[in-house]
Amino acid sequence: MNKVNSQNRRSFLKRGLGLGGLLATGAGSWVVLPEWANAAEGPIKVGMPVDLTGGLGVVGAPMVNTAKLVVKQINDAGGLLGRPVQLFIEDTATNENAGVTAARKLVQRDRVDLVVGGVASSMRNAIKDSIVSRGKTLYMYPSPYEGGECTADLFCTGPTPAQQCDEFIPWLIKARGKRIAIVGSNYIWPHKVGAYAKNLIQKSGGEVVYEEFFPLDQIEFSSAVNKIRSTKTEVVFNMIIAPGGGPFFKQLYSAGFSKEGGHLACLYYDENALLSSQPAEFEGLANCLDYFRVVDAIDPTSARIQAAYEAMHGKSTRFAAGNQSTGVYRALKLWETAVKECGSVDRAVVASALDHAKLTEGPGGPCAMVPGKRHVKMNMYIAAARNGQFELIERSKGLVDPREC
Repeated sequence: MNKVNSQNRRSFLKRGLGLGGLLATGAGSWVVLPEWANAAEGPIKVGMPVDLTGGLGVVGAPMVNTAKLVVKQINDAGGLLGRPVQLFIEDTATNENAGVTAARKLVQRDRVDLVVGGVASSMRNAIKDSIVSRGKTLYMYPSPYEGGECTADLFCTGPTPAQQCDEFIPWLIKARGKRIAIVGSNYIWPHKVGAYAKNLIQKSGGEVVYEEFFPLDQIEFSSAVNKIRSTKTEVVFNMIIAPGGGPFFKQLYSAGFSKEGGHLACLYYDENALLSSQPAEFEGLANCLDYFRVVDAIDPTSARIQAAYEAMHGKSTRFAAGNQSTGVYRALKLWETAVKECGSVDRAVVASALDHAKLTEGPGGPCAMVPGKRHVKMNMYIAAARNGQFELIERSKGLVDPREC
């Protein structure tokens, strides 16, 4: 993992997030101060443990920016229950031990009413006990993930394997090829999604001709590239995350995989990821997510959210689905809806209202919590990269069930 000292952390955050409206409360700790107060009751508090440095720091920045946007919109509209919302941020530094410390600070020191955050599934698993079981605090996890998280008071607002794969993989086999290689980083999300995808590939008439998982910090993949070519792979289904994802695609392209007719698929690559290398290296890459920027053309609400994000934060870290921006937005707005309905921030009361919460509009369209399941139905989209942008290929016919818990 990357080690970042406090001075480098402050420099990084100033470039990536901007420090306007942030008050440092310690090393790796900040609070976003609302512009008004309720002297009698004080603010409602939201805590965000998120990777702002380390290997996944590039993901954390837009997550925080999205939270700042939603909290500002809530406060500009009068807050919740007559009280402003205050956002507490902790850098988990792509390190599970740091994540546990961050979660404890938010729950025990700051006494937040809600926690939203965690990037990788390994981070969620590391911090959830400190938040939910020991901390007795609501936790909303915004990432696309491998499924199977059924902990009480933990609500998942990103897409699951059923939502990302059930329509996408049959399309992939029909449109791109049957001989598929599965590659990923060596941790829970790629392993479990890879197993789900492998089963679906075989049921859909495809074949997994090569499968391998790599250390999280690996950036050299010449052996894997040679195996992909020697097995006559038609489609590479990639789940190698940063820092290895970009180098893997670059090395695959340099070896001539795409020129030989090979195709790419990746469940987390979004508009931010496409900026990381030359467009030719990702040309044709297909993905299935809950939002792509091209959706703005058919959904005015998505376009308004994107415009508001850019007006507040610029374009250096984009509002996108693969970096969990959509999951953060969805989490905070569903929670806002639940708090308004029940008129309280009491954990049990809000959890009961969250169980049936709905949004009539949001990034990618409406969504709804599946009662009793703590997962969200949402629209899903298949898109492919063309000249550095995603083009829409297919959209779901309605809200897709997460099929969890």
